[in-house]
Amino acid sequence: MLKKIAGFALGLGLLAAPATAQVELGSGFTATGTVIGTTDYVFRNISQTRSRPAVQGSVELSHEIGLYVGAFASNVTFPNTNARQEVDGIVGYRRTIGAFTFDISGVYYGYPGYSAQPGQYDIDFAEAVLKLKYDLDPVTIVGTAAWSPDYFGSSGNSVWLEAGIDWKTPVLDAVVSGRIGYQWIDNNARFGAPDYLAYSIYLTVPIRYGFSVGGGFYGTDISQSQCGGLKVCDNRFIAFASWTF
Repeated sequence: MLKKIAGFALGLGLLAAPATAQVELGSGFTATGTVIGTTDYVFRNISQTRSRPAVQGSVELSHEIGLYVGAFASNVTFPNTNARQEVDGIVGYRRTIGAFTFDISGVYYGYPGYSAQPGQYDIDFAEAVLKLKYDLDPVTIVGTAAWSPDYFGSSGNSVWLEAGIDWKTPVLDAVVSGRIGYQWIDNNARFGAPDYLAYSIYLTVPIRYGFSVGGGFYGTDISQSQCGGLKVCDNRFIAFASWTF
């Protein structure tokens, strides 16, 4: 599968976390949105655009009881396929109790316009996701667990576990973030790569009026030979800018 499709682990974008700003709609409803420009679109540290820039957008409608629905869209580039865009849908429940926040959601990753050619498989898939956050201002500890019954490329069961830390520095309210995660896939041959370790460290600097800029280092332990000879699994530096409302 990897010889025909380079981006084999797709999903919500680099800055697809819920936006911090909110638009009050009344009756307990709020809306948030983010527009992002990035030098590369990675998901679990695998490039989805063959190391090329991406423009992305996300929106979320939430209610004060904790329920929310959202969507994410981005351009993608997979060799030897007609997949050129990703559109995801999400529904979930988020609640904060004191310093602790939990977020349970279901995500559907869709690629409108894609049609499988001979030897290729369906690339749409769904995941159940659990996110946890504990705020110890100025440090926040985060964790994510995700499970799919049939992952990208019809590769069977998959599990993703990630832990991380965010530190809000006293300089310009800049946030330094570090993440480490591991991806397990049931059918590695169909997926096109072995189970792998992903790691990153990046900086986000808020400016004004909802704008932020940042960048960082993203890597995996997948060698290029294990990645079908492609560079989408290589370590890389990424810069990004975003606007949140």
